[in-house]
Amino acid sequence: MKLMMLRTLILYFFCAGLALAQSPRRLAGEPLPADRIVAVVNDDVITLHELRTRLDIALSQLKRQGTPLPPRNVLEHQMLERLVTDKVQLQFARETGLRVDDAQLEKALQRIAANNKMSLSQFREALQKDGIPFAKFREDIRDEIILSRVREREVENKISISEGEIDNYLSGESTKGGAGEEYEVAHILFRAPESASPEQLQKLKAKADDVFERVKKGEDFAQLAAAYSDAPDGLNGGNLGPRTLDRLPGSFADAVTKLQAGEVAPVLRSSNGFHIIKLLTKRGGASAMPAVQQTHVRHILIKVNELVSESDAKHKLAGLYERIKNGASFAELARLFSQDGSASKGGDLGWIYPGDTVPDFERAMNALKPGEVSQPIQSPFGFHLIEVLERRVQDVSADRQRAVARQALRERKMDEAYQDWLRQARDRAYVEIRLEEP
Repeated sequence: MKLMMLRTLILYFFCAGLALAQSPRRLAGEPLPADRIVAVVNDDVITLHELRTRLDIALSQLKRQGTPLPPRNVLEHQMLERLVTDKVQLQFARETGLRVDDAQLEKALQRIAANNKMSLSQFREALQKDGIPFAKFREDIRDEIILSRVREREVENKISISEGEIDNYLSGESTKGGAGEEYEVAHILFRAPESASPEQLQKLKAKADDVFERVKKGEDFAQLAAAYSDAPDGLNGGNLGPRTLDRLPGSFADAVTKLQAGEVAPVLRSSNGFHIIKLLTKRGGASAMPAVQQTHVRHILIKVNELVSESDAKHKLAGLYERIKNGASFAELARLFSQDGSASKGGDLGWIYPGDTVPDFERAMNALKPGEVSQPIQSPFGFHLIEVLERRVQDVSADRQRAVARQALRERKMDEAYQDWLRQARDRAYVEIRLEEP
């Protein structure tokens, strides 16, 4: 699962845990604060309690990041718009039959617990100790998985890259000098409705210009992003993370090449609205297609399921490890016991590039010398024995270059396509905001 693709929910809830644990608890018999509807979204509603719960979580996250806090009423409206957008997507998923069943949800929760070095029961206890109801957390994770799959199905799977685009990319400046430079970019998005009138666009542009002037006068960019950005990354200061130019939207790439670190580009217009872009850092500068180390590797995989526990899988691999140490053939044991498609080839995965495998597998593989076999290691697929056969350093092949180019072009299109789809979905929905303007 792609967890931007569980976005920031896990961080959200750990921040929430701190916020809830540190906030005064309601006394027994004390009445709940009055609640009311702050937005209607098609046939559903968002309540003031729901909004303020999410707002407290966001404020806790901003404090942990050291971001100066925007005015609460401004951030409240930004958070309400994000809740509306999420609600629209979840309704769309429900209407189109997209579901996450309990078995899939359970596996996701187990992965989250494992990533925090806990069993699921320990993770549940930790959440409850911090005042977070596990049932609520569980359903919010289900929603986040659904949001991820909506994006994947409606946007990512529909992006097509032609061979001609790849040819142009490989022959263009993106593969020449400077292509390896990484640009860490932050942005603020002012999303325009799909059928925005000239008056609406003029008003939105004026808002963007006003925020741009505030940035130029020295106001904190991350604070303004949290307060005004319509992009999902607003609470992270609009930070897109380090990317090479070929992985930035075209308009962003054109703008940041003219900036020095710390500078802000004039307001940009895109199909989604208006953007303010800041270049945070720039580093690197090597060729985009350098020579890389490849590893020829094979493995034996034992999967964990209802019939095979983690301890059973580890015990079985420990026995196979001892047999290999005592002279048994790795390839023969892989043919007999490995539970993936490489078994028929003696577990041979061929030549592996950096990034081809999941991080847990790659870290264990990189720690081995040629001819060395690992102890049982865990990955999302199960437990593995890994043997490195040989290593080599060579230029990236032509096929590999085209694969890298295709992925870079997909990433360049993806953010803009998602924002465009989101804007259209939001515009089709009936939304009534009942929260007073800040």
